Amino acid sequence: MSELRGTTSVRLDAWSEEDAGLLRALNAPELMEHLGGPETEEQLDRRHRRYADLSADTTGKGRMFRIVLLPEERVAGSIGYWTSAAHGEPVYETGWAVLPGFQGRGVATLATRAVVAEARAAGLHRHLHAFPSVANAASNAVCRKAGFELLGEEDFEYPPGRPMRCNDWRLDLWATAGR
Repeated sequence: MSELRGTTSVRLDAWSEEDAGLLRALNAPELMEHLGGPETEEQLDRRHRRYADLSADTTGKGRMFRIVLLPEERVAGSIGYWTSAAHGEPVYETGWAVLPGFQGRGVATLATRAVVAEARAAGLHRHLHAFPSVANAASNAVCRKAGFELLGEEDFEYPPGRPMRCNDWRLDLWATAGR
């Protein structure tokens, strides 16, 4: 469990079986606009299983979390990191979603900083990447505020079969960890 404070405070709780409803709420058209649109029930079930399996993993490959707004103890969204391959090397990748009622309050930036700490502690990979659509101004701003370095634009396929233009943001997890 990670907790970071600012004008708003968040805590990251490990994804659990009870979070299927959160995943359905995050599947709203306005939240999936930059990700190919809402998923089917079958796709959501598979995603939920992947998130639960990832959160149960103890090898450092990644974790998924629900974002909890403090002190209200209200679930505000999801975030995680997982092993991926970018530019031919194994790295961590991150992604997040914040429910509409909590957007614009710094929740995503605080949660991203907290997930950076989680990925750094897992210690499996040196870099953490985020790949928001070039059209997603809010997620690109989160990357900038959380200390990621913009490497440039690239073509990305998400979901599989749907090409998109994204920004490749990278954060060196070892830079401030003394490695």
